[in-house]
Amino acid sequence: MAAAGLTGLEALWQRHAWRARPSPLARALQPLSWLYAGVAAVLHWPYRVGLRRPAPLPVPVVVVGNLVVGGAGKTPTVIALVRWLRDHGWHPGVVSRGYGRRGDAVRAVDATATAADVGDEPRLIARRTGVPVVVGADRVAAARVLLRAHPRVDVLVSDDGLQHHRLPRALAIVVFDERGIGNGLRLPAGPLRAPMPPAVPPRTLVLYNAERPTTPWPGSCVRRALAGAVALDAWWRGEPPTA
Repeated sequence: MAAAGLTGLEALWQRHAWRARPSPLARALQPLSWLYAGVAAVLHWPYRVGLRRPAPLPVPVVVVGNLVVGGAGKTPTVIALVRWLRDHGWHPGVVSRGYGRRGDAVRAVDATATAADVGDEPRLIARRTGVPVVVGADRVAAARVLLRAHPRVDVLVSDDGLQHHRLPRALAIVVFDERGIGNGLRLPAGPLRAPMPPAVPPRTLVLYNAERPTTPWPGSCVRRALAGAVALDAWWRGEPPTA
């Protein structure tokens, strides 16, 4: 019954969060959004005023993330970016939070790692690309572990992490899908993790996993397609696809 209730609440939230305009229920939840925004602002304030700075790393970092909660095509974008970097002579590695796994400790995604150990998406990225992947709640610590273990890595891709202020970034890639920003409100009244600035921030690219842009930000639209299929036994052996 608890699971059924949670599913019902989640479905209710989805219906209201992804409307084009805020519903009465979303407006009722807006005071909680202000509280959420206040906590986020306090955490970001030391970085904004220069009291704290992102931790230094010896290689550039590209952060791929969403401004909205839930999937918008971020993981396929990470996989495509890793392949592009490798095809152009780079030696990429990937760091990730590893949502849904047990614990927060730093761990490499190796052949023995299960989804419970490292999360579904980091495991998928590792199997699809064959590059080093390390997960950890502290992405800077994960990056340092990865770079020590793989000294040839010369660029890091962060699977999510736009709001992880300790993590430096040379470039951010923000991904939206056909839902855009829904009702435009912050969690829990709407789907936004952070406020959407009127203009694209510096050193930021925008990708739309949709047929056309779904926010006021200019960006490129990408086409989804099936590629890189492998036999199931090869998948479980961790063999990456050839295309």
